[in-house]
Amino acid sequence: MPPRKPAAGHRPLKTLERVLSKAGFGSRTEARSWIGAGRVRVNGKLIQTPDHWVDLERDRVTLDDKPVRAGRKIYLLLYKPKGYLTTYKDPQGRPTVYDLIQDLDQWVFPVGRLDLDTSGLLLLTNDTQFAERITNPAYKAPKTYLVKTASRLGDGELEQLRRGVLLSDGATQPALVQRLRDSGNHTFLELTITEGRNRQVRRMIEAVDSSVLKLVRTAIGAIQIGELGIGKHRQLEAPEVSALTCPSGSRRG
Repeated sequence: MPPRKPAAGHRPLKTLERVLSKAGFGSRTEARSWIGAGRVRVNGKLIQTPDHWVDLERDRVTLDDKPVRAGRKIYLLLYKPKGYLTTYKDPQGRPTVYDLIQDLDQWVFPVGRLDLDTSGLLLLTNDTQFAERITNPAYKAPKTYLVKTASRLGDGELEQLRRGVLLSDGATQPALVQRLRDSGNHTFLELTITEGRNRQVRRMIEAVDSSVLKLVRTAIGAIQIGELGIGKHRQLEAPEVSALTCPSGSRRG
């Protein structure tokens, strides 16, 4: 059982592994390994317990005798290709999104996930509050997808998606759905949801008796993937970050 958090009023306490991770040095897994290896000190004292509580206002933390300070905030937009995992490492050796950002000199983590067969807009950051604002269902950040279905959908099926469909974990919230075109036996549509359930778009299409052949996330809130090339990334501009963190930052009403 991890040590109980000490009473500290309003002092900013965090576990040692989180201090290292939030400062942009690496993942919490990496931080635990550094702490266990004896590379981390708090106020000059060797600490090898990742769950050791640190007072950010009073304690001095060092890694390899170098002060640990919070790094600059990073907000990255990546066009994730199909076939890449949204994880740091894969036991099977499959490519991950971190293979695409090797030029970055600070640790970032994905804001939510895109599954292996889904491509499109993925945000990465080292700002946990920003990530919470995007992923917490209470904030209802809209996420827009381009969908190619395995069969042609009629107006009735699209209306079901707009009203909400019943999934194994409950009914979905109403979605914005626009038919882009029909081609042969397929329908191309744009679908915007404000939830973040596992494989939600695929499951919604399955609920209207079809399946997804192609799925691309094209926008989160007001931020669109635009002309960014597949596998490429760029920094978000300050107005884009503000648009994502303000209630008015949705793409559509």
